[in-house]
This record gives sequence, C-alpha cells and structure tokens, in this order.
Amino acid sequence: MSGHSHWSGIKHRKGAADQKRGLVFSKLLAAITAAARAEQNPDFNPRLRTAVQKAKEANVPSENIERAVKRAKESGGALEELTLEAYGPGGTALLIEAITDNKNRTIPEIKKILNAEGAKWAEPGSVRWAFSEASADKRGNWTAKFLQKLNKEDAEKLNVLVGALEDNDDVQKVYTNAA
Repeated sequence: MSGHSHWSGIKHRKGAADQKRGLVFSKLLAAITAAARAEQNPDFNPRLRTAVQKAKEANVPSENIERAVKRAKESGGALEELTLEAYGPGGTALLIEAITDNKNRTIPEIKKILNAEGAKWAEPGSVRWAFSEASADKRGNWTAKFLQKLNKEDAEKLNVLVGALEDNDDVQKVYTNAA
C-alpha cells in the first residue's frame, strides 16, 4: 500500500515536534542572550538566572545555553528588547515583548500580523497605562490593572491573534487585559 509506511509517519511527527521545540529553544536562547548583556554571571544577574532556569526546564542543551551567554559577551548590543503596544478585538490592550536583532524587520512583521487579525497598532505609552509591571528589574511580568470583558466572538479572535503573534520568532510574550 502506497503512503502507509510506518517510518514515514514517524518522520512527519518527529519533524513537527522538532520544529516546535526549535522555536521554543530559539526564544529561550534569545532571552538568555538579552539578559546576559549586562552581566554574564547568573549569580549576580537574577534575570539571567531565571532565563537559564526556564531553558533548563525546557531541556535546552547546556552547550547552547553557554553559547548564548558567550554570544551576548561578544556581540555587545546586537540584540534589542522591544515592548510594543496594540489594541486587539473588543478594545483589549496588548503588550508585546520582543527580542530582535533587527527592529526594522520585526516591527513591520508584527504590524502585518495585527492588521491581518483586525487589531490596531498603538503608539508607545498609549496601552501601557492599563498594565502594571510587577518585576523589580523592569522587564516582564506585566499584570492588567483593568480587565476587559469580551464576548465569545472577540475572545476567539483574540486567541487567534495572540497565537499568531507568539508564532513570530522574535516575540517572547504577549500580555492582554482580557478577562
């Protein structure tokens, strides 16, 4: 029977799993590189320590983690951290954290995703008021001050939008104020 090879099925499943794992690895390693720019020793850099811990929990090889820290030391400031703002379906506020080596590529990619999903780009500072930053290092852990209730249709649209944004290689995390 043509097309019913056991190996073929394994190959396709493994390929899909490897692709998902590769995307997670690249995001975690970019976070490590960005955190290691200030201090390469995790004992003195809590942000780096947290990023390394998350990478180890995701089974990222130690050599890759060491290479990411070394890359931060060698490249200096090649990676840039961005916090982008947008309004999603039903007027929900979105904060998009990204780490990129080329913001002139990343920003238009994110704008394209937002336009395709019916969301609107917001100017810096116009969405951030709806969130409070809980972390001491002023990076991440955003929590919504005011929750936005959504109907079922808008909630589905928001889930699709967040999924599309998180599929982008440069996007690390998307925060919303949806209830």
